[in-house]
Amino acid sequence: MVKALEGIRVLDVTYYLPGPYAAMRLAEMGAEVIKIEPPMGDPARYMGGGYVHKANNKGKTIIQLDLKSEEGHAQMLELVKTADALIETFRPGVMKKLGLNYESLKALKPDLVYCSLSGYGQEGPLAKLGSHDLNYLALSGVLEQLSDSSGCPVHPTNTLADYAGGLLASEKITAALLRKFRTGEGVYLDIALAEAMAEFQGNHDAYHEARVSDCGIPEISGSRISYAIYETKDRRYVTLGALEEKFWHNFCDLAKKPQWRSWSAKVVGSAEHAEIAAFFKTKEWQEWYSLSMTVDCCLAPVLKAFERHEHPHFAARREAVSFR
Repeated sequence: MVKALEGIRVLDVTYYLPGPYAAMRLAEMGAEVIKIEPPMGDPARYMGGGYVHKANNKGKTIIQLDLKSEEGHAQMLELVKTADALIETFRPGVMKKLGLNYESLKALKPDLVYCSLSGYGQEGPLAKLGSHDLNYLALSGVLEQLSDSSGCPVHPTNTLADYAGGLLASEKITAALLRKFRTGEGVYLDIALAEAMAEFQGNHDAYHEARVSDCGIPEISGSRISYAIYETKDRRYVTLGALEEKFWHNFCDLAKKPQWRSWSAKVVGSAEHAEIAAFFKTKEWQEWYSLSMTVDCCLAPVLKAFERHEHPHFAARREAVSFR
C-alpha cells in the first residue's frame, strides 16, 4: 500500500469518534499518529463496551498525559516541537485554558497545521453548546430527508455527521500539509460537524432556489418507480436505480415484461408501482442478491452492515486497493 503521508507526525488530542476517525485516516495514509489521552483514557474506551475506541484508533501510538499538570503540559509541548499537525476536539476555549491553543503553539512551532473539530465551530451562537450526531443531522436538513412515507424522520443507527466531519478534517489537514511543505507556513483549521453535513446540500439548495423541488434531484427523490426501494418475499429489501433507459429496459427484460418499458417515469403509489412491487415480492432477497451481480440494471440488495464483508465486491477490493 502506498503511504503518501509517511514521515508526517500528527498529534491526536481527540475523543469519541470524529477526531479519532480523522486521525486514523491519516495513519492509514502513512502518518505517524500519536494519540494523547488523559490518565483515565479516552471516554470512548468505556462507552458501549469500548468498541468505538477500538474501531477508530488503529495504527496509532497511544500515550496518556495529564495536560492540566505541569509535567504533562511540558511533555505535550515537547511533542508539539516534533509535530507537523495537531487535531483537537475539545469545546471551544478549553485548549486556550490549557495553554495549547493555536496562537500559543504557533510561537513554539510556526509551521504547525492545527485543526479544531467541533460541533458548531469555535464561534457563533451555538459554539458553546453540547451536541451530538443527531443534532447535526437535524440542523443541516439531512435528517428531514431520511423520512418515512408519513414524513416522520427515521432515526439513523450510524453517526453520519461524525464520519463526514472526520472525512472533511482529514481532507483539509492533508491539503494544509501540502501547503505547509510548499510555503513553510502553518495554518489554523476550524471545522464544524454541522457544516460538514450541510456541505452535502448543494443540490437541494439549487433546486429550491430554482423553485423546482424541495426534495433535491426530482428523478432520485423516491417518487419514481425506476429509482426506489422494494420489499422482497422474505421481508428484506432491494434497491433499484434504473434511471437510464438502458437499465430500465434491462430490468424489464429480467422481469419478462416488455409492457413495462414505458413505465420508468411512473410515480410511486401508482397502479404501475404496485405491479412492480408485487414482482419484487416473488423472490427472496438472496435470489435478488444473485441477480444483482449478473443483470446490468442497477439492482442492489439492502445489506446489513456485517453482510457487506461477504459480498464479492468488498472481498475483491480488499485485495486489490493499494491506496485509500
